[in-house]
Amino acid sequence: MSHKIAESLDSAEKRLRPAIVAIPARDEAERIEACLTALSDQQHCPDAVVLLLNNCTDGTEHIARALAPRLRYRLDIVSRELPPRQANAGWARRLAMQLAAARAGAGGVLMATDADTVVPPDWVARNLAALDRGADVVCGRAVVDPWEAAMIPAHLHADDALECRLIALLDDIAWMSDPEPHDPPPRHTEASGASLAVSAGAYLRVGGIPAIPCGEDRAFVASLWRMDARVRHDPGINVVVSGRIEGRAEGGMADAIRRRMVQQDEYADEQAEPARDAARRYSLRSRVRQAWLSRRADSGLAAALEIPFGQVFGAVSGPFFGAAWAELERLSPVLRRRRVRFAELSREIERAEDLLRRLTPADAMAAD
Repeated sequence: MSHKIAESLDSAEKRLRPAIVAIPARDEAERIEACLTALSDQQHCPDAVVLLLNNCTDGTEHIARALAPRLRYRLDIVSRELPPRQANAGWARRLAMQLAAARAGAGGVLMATDADTVVPPDWVARNLAALDRGADVVCGRAVVDPWEAAMIPAHLHADDALECRLIALLDDIAWMSDPEPHDPPPRHTEASGASLAVSAGAYLRVGGIPAIPCGEDRAFVASLWRMDARVRHDPGINVVVSGRIEGRAEGGMADAIRRRMVQQDEYADEQAEPARDAARRYSLRSRVRQAWLSRRADSGLAAALEIPFGQVFGAVSGPFFGAAWAELERLSPVLRRRRVRFAELSREIERAEDLLRRLTPADAMAAD
């Protein structure tokens, strides 16, 4: 195939499925050039980038406008002065994605990243490839800039390593107990606004980004999962984020780093739970999935969940497995999440490793 024909086909594909990137920014004059330039250096360049300036008081807008003529994509700069209750990262991302969705159309692709993030040259291409393989939403991983990571105290890195190790082991238990074919290992468990890609159709089905101050990225992916969207946690998609301790988003990573530099948190990330709780959770999730697929519930499952049979039957009779499971998690006392203290991480890692050594898929499905 000639180079001109290949370019023509690529252009036709982009017209049919435009890829629009949404970036919320607040006072990012030091980092916005690197962010926008990285998106221009893509193997598969996005059609447009929507830069939503949220209550900026520095030179972010000036820098972006000066850079725009040199970029390979259309840069749409939107400046908003949001009222205090909306001047937060969650609302800014919601607005940025709404604007991107309007530009992409029903058949387009929306991608999200942050203004302090630098994406690799294959970021757009890898996200599109994952969507082409059947995913509805693709979650990438955020890696702290190595230079800034070196300035973070060693004890924080040690704590993070333990926390990540337990969460990964619990995810292995989930895969062994209740595998999701669209999200096979290797995978990860992050749902970060620094790297998200979603089909416009899936985005619209859940009403967009939730209108919450922070944690909107996890909440958005969770809402998609509840509607049985195929969520892919692609380990091959990694973006570099800042490791600064003076962040722009309240409740974000910078807040956690700054807080833990002073004193270790009592509890680890909310994804971490006792290993035995996780084994029970995913075993029961497998049983609920089978009940939902067959549209049948039995008294044994209701007893295991400690929920009246009628509530179990009502949940598994619904149109979405994810919604059924979320409802049963909410109702079941045995599925109430317990947090893991940092002091308990090593012990829970040992328990998770022991469970995995003894666990097979058949055992998992039969376990309580």
